[in-house]
Amino acid sequence: MPDRLDAYRRKRDAKRTPEPVPSGSPAPSRGDTFVVQQHHARSLHWDLRLERDGVLVSWAVPRGIPRDPDRNHLAVHTEDHPMEYATFHGEIPAGEYGAGRMTIYDRGTYATEKWRDDEVIVVFDGAKVSGRYVLFRTGGKRGNDWMIHRMDPLPAGWTRMPEGLSPAEATPAKRLPADDGAYAFELHWPGQRAFAAVSGGRLDLRADGTREITSEYPALRAMAESLAPTECLLDGVVVAFHRVPVYMAFDLLWHNGESTVDEPYAARRERLLALELAGTHWQTPPHFAGGGAFARDTAREQGLPGVIAKRLDAPYGAGDWRAIPAGPRRR
Repeated sequence: MPDRLDAYRRKRDAKRTPEPVPSGSPAPSRGDTFVVQQHHARSLHWDLRLERDGVLVSWAVPRGIPRDPDRNHLAVHTEDHPMEYATFHGEIPAGEYGAGRMTIYDRGTYATEKWRDDEVIVVFDGAKVSGRYVLFRTGGKRGNDWMIHRMDPLPAGWTRMPEGLSPAEATPAKRLPADDGAYAFELHWPGQRAFAAVSGGRLDLRADGTREITSEYPALRAMAESLAPTECLLDGVVVAFHRVPVYMAFDLLWHNGESTVDEPYAARRERLLALELAGTHWQTPPHFAGGGAFARDTAREQGLPGVIAKRLDAPYGAGDWRAIPAGPRRR
């Protein structure tokens, strides 16, 4: 009987990679372990592995395990992996097959409802991945292209990322608000206003919330990969700093299945800061709570149009944003 790990071993040098490379043939087993690994290789993807007959039957899933039953994700069938791989995490060296960082996204057990050469139905029981799923082949009897589909409804408490939102606009004002302590103040950054939808390590950038412009700013795509596995919907502006595009994210409208548009600005801002957006082409700009005069002076010194005052207790789009001009620079 052929050794099911032959293909796995041919692709790896045990002297160069920290991955487990067992020399013996796999022992038969009746286990029910599954693991999902997040793999920052040449392109980010997730590896789904199911214990079956002493090996981990594996698929590479570019956009991760879908939570939404309305979305099927591509799953590319790969070589069987040894059981020891179920606990593997680490850095696969450059030049080696699958080079890049591997982390464990979730582990658990699963129950098999159907297992055929072209269709697998299982029920996952993990901390992050749970529910009934089907994997089905789409590339013919010998093809490696499969799809993975969630057969259960959306997980309890998980809502879909909102669509059709209109970007909140600031009302022009001549002066800072009288009750300075009720507001936070952000610098008014001139540029392309855009929603940034992040899901499965992929970015969908929409100008003014509607027109797709992701391809116009390829340098911003890495922001989604850096956030993975986080899923979120950001509001911000693409600013050109000496022709270098930087996405300045100033609001968070949805985060890991939870809408935040009805939360007050102060709570949304706290969530946004927790994402720790800090890259060459993306960041969260500072805000000044109760410091309107200081923020306006800063905008004036930096040659910016002014500041945006936002009520700390207001939900998104409540009409409580004000745009105050910086005024002329002092001499």
